[in-house]
Amino acid sequence: MSVQLVEPRAEGRLNDAESALWPASARPTPHGGLSVGGVELAEMAEQFGTPSYVLDEAEVRARCRRYRAVFRGAEVAYAAKAFLCRAMVRWIDEEGLSLDVCSAGELELAVTSGFPPERVIMHGNAKSPGDLRAALRLGVGRIVVDSTSEIARLAAEVPSGSRQKVLLRVTPGIGAGGHAAVRTGTADQKFGVPIADGSASHAAARILGQPRLLLTGLHCHLGSQIDSVKPYPLAARRVVGLMARIREQHGVSLPELNMGGGHSIAYRPGERPLDIAVLASRLGVEVHRSCSAAGLPAPRLTVEPGRAIAGPAGVVLYRVLAVKHNGRHVFVAVDGGMSDNPRPALYGVRYAPRLVGRACGDRTMTATVVGRHCEAGDVIAGDVRLPADTRPGDLIAVPAAGAYHLSMASAYNLVGRPPVVAVHGGRSRLLVRRESLADLSSRDVGL
Repeated sequence: MSVQLVEPRAEGRLNDAESALWPASARPTPHGGLSVGGVELAEMAEQFGTPSYVLDEAEVRARCRRYRAVFRGAEVAYAAKAFLCRAMVRWIDEEGLSLDVCSAGELELAVTSGFPPERVIMHGNAKSPGDLRAALRLGVGRIVVDSTSEIARLAAEVPSGSRQKVLLRVTPGIGAGGHAAVRTGTADQKFGVPIADGSASHAAARILGQPRLLLTGLHCHLGSQIDSVKPYPLAARRVVGLMARIREQHGVSLPELNMGGGHSIAYRPGERPLDIAVLASRLGVEVHRSCSAAGLPAPRLTVEPGRAIAGPAGVVLYRVLAVKHNGRHVFVAVDGGMSDNPRPALYGVRYAPRLVGRACGDRTMTATVVGRHCEAGDVIAGDVRLPADTRPGDLIAVPAAGAYHLSMASAYNLVGRPPVVAVHGGRSRLLVRRESLADLSSRDVGL
């Protein structure tokens, strides 16, 4: 086990490496504490229990405003799959964003929470009949057609005398993303129709031949956790090339270009989030240049950030249950894990946990923070520095936990999903309650 001395943290601020991971409101407090949104994390752990998700409302809103500021004139649609609840719907609506949903469940939650359906975009590579009927019944603004087989199915559901606006999702043959499982811009995966082999041109022609469908644009999503701007202008160039062919073949100039999301955030010190101001500038320049070269009017741009809005606004709180020294390895086991955050097991992602809520000694150790579940892969963070006196009962806080945690959570080992607590202006309030054993048992109706 490696033990070393470290400089104590200065009170009142996080160091530069840490501050990039936490909400802007995060502040160290006396005796090893940490507050977010003006509320002590230790106090929230006592009030709401652990594990718990903490979501900083001001951080969410600030990130929405930042996107609208840098993508001036464009449509910004929040990707609901990152995290959605009724309060999040309200925040997104009040900040003037549109909403990208992938199921009838996400759509129903949004609309019943008061979100305008005309600002909703419905995605999905395998939409069920129920998904399509819900989208049409509730009046979503656009439906993203993901395959040629979906065209006739959707057209058959549109009421006579009506026209449904649709986008066609295309794959430009560009691989980008933090893991192979989240790279969606290549032709060898399940999303969209390829540009290179003519499939996208054929699909566009079929949509244009449907009197109940109105093709308003093309959609392209390259992947997730993309930390470089470079793939986006290249993809835009190829998609605009397809728009030019559609105009040449069918006399139709499409007014919309949706370039998806996938913008990366920092999970550990030293990682850099995607610079969205640079992205907005380069993407805008490329779209206008390519359209001008092709003699096309520039379409309205849409982007769909999810993680980049919700991720840095979230913190998850755990209690240490055990500290185990196995030879040269130290395992710090907490009361959550892959049931409330499957991303490390799925994608090998690692986080930067921090012990909060008490004063610690100057000596640190290298440890692996692991979850409570019956899987060797249930690892939250490896090779992290924690106080050498870390012990059961300590509180561990993990930043950058607002996206793809609760939305991907499960009831593995019949462990209920954690609650979500919002903080704002020195106050906390429950947004989503903890899933209880009674909740889980109530679904089991057979003997």
